[in-house]
Amino acid sequence: MLPWDSPLAGRLDRRTITSELLRGNPLGDPHERPLWVYVPPGYDETDERYPAVYVIQGYTGHLGMWANRMPFRQPFVETADAVFANGAPPCVVVFVDAWTSYGGSQFVDSPGTGRYHSYLCDEIVPWVDAHYRTIPDRESRAISGKSSGGFGAMITPMLRPDLFGALATHAGDSLYELCYLADFGKAARALRAYDHDVHAWWADFRSRPAFTRSEDATLLGLYGVAACFSADDDGTPRLPFDPVTGAPLPQVWQRWLDRDPVRMVPGHAEAIRSLRAVWIDAGRSDEYYLDLGAEAFRAAIAEAGIPDERVHFELFDAGHGGIDYRYPLSLGWLAEKVAR
Repeated sequence: MLPWDSPLAGRLDRRTITSELLRGNPLGDPHERPLWVYVPPGYDETDERYPAVYVIQGYTGHLGMWANRMPFRQPFVETADAVFANGAPPCVVVFVDAWTSYGGSQFVDSPGTGRYHSYLCDEIVPWVDAHYRTIPDRESRAISGKSSGGFGAMITPMLRPDLFGALATHAGDSLYELCYLADFGKAARALRAYDHDVHAWWADFRSRPAFTRSEDATLLGLYGVAACFSADDDGTPRLPFDPVTGAPLPQVWQRWLDRDPVRMVPGHAEAIRSLRAVWIDAGRSDEYYLDLGAEAFRAAIAEAGIPDERVHFELFDAGHGGIDYRYPLSLGWLAEKVAR
């Protein structure tokens, strides 16, 4: 496989959106954001309208990473293009930016990061519908993501069933007692070097090249998600565990559990039953036990009453990383499901 850019059968537009909802956000992050919109082959030769699939990223993901070319693999923009060039029902594919100074937003509204759920649903979706020939209804709109993006893909149709009628989640964050709890002890040990003060670690992290210490990835993940799930009203991230012992702090930890997609399903059963299609997959050796989270989410939506024929569930041989080859598989499947 040649290591250079390949020509697209469709077209990728690199646009910028000005977000009023992100203007003045707590972290001072830009309110002008990049937005990539892919249109399929033939888009410019017709006046047809197309379904849309929105793609969101994992924690620390940013839009430019979709252009990264790994050895012997094509970036997703090219593999997505191949899905449609090879005959899948054509769709507009929207690549969404939700980066924050903590590395991500979890696609929720939070006093610690900003109004990223509202930005996605109330600004990006209407902007795309206004600027591209999409079919502007939930039956023709899907959302897809991996890891934290998979979490966002699970919760967004539950919270906004008026906008999204299908989803794909690849190793999405779920079943939090397995995917997060194991890191509490690791983080507490690491915080000994900072007098048990995570804010001191954050100040140190920002003062040097990132990820030059072994504890950085674990602490960033927990600190950043705390900013999204359990920030104080003034925006200060509040960890869900005691920084000395690693023991969960029940009231704060409950705020995280309330965001667990598995636990959210019963309260949004009607929205789940209305979905046209749900793709769930994960690697059997996922380091965060998200294969078990996938099993739990599958069971929860079955209990909510979604018919089995609308669900694709698959576990495959892999861990959490290097599963980008799964993205075009779910994209092609979603394209079939949202096509009219």
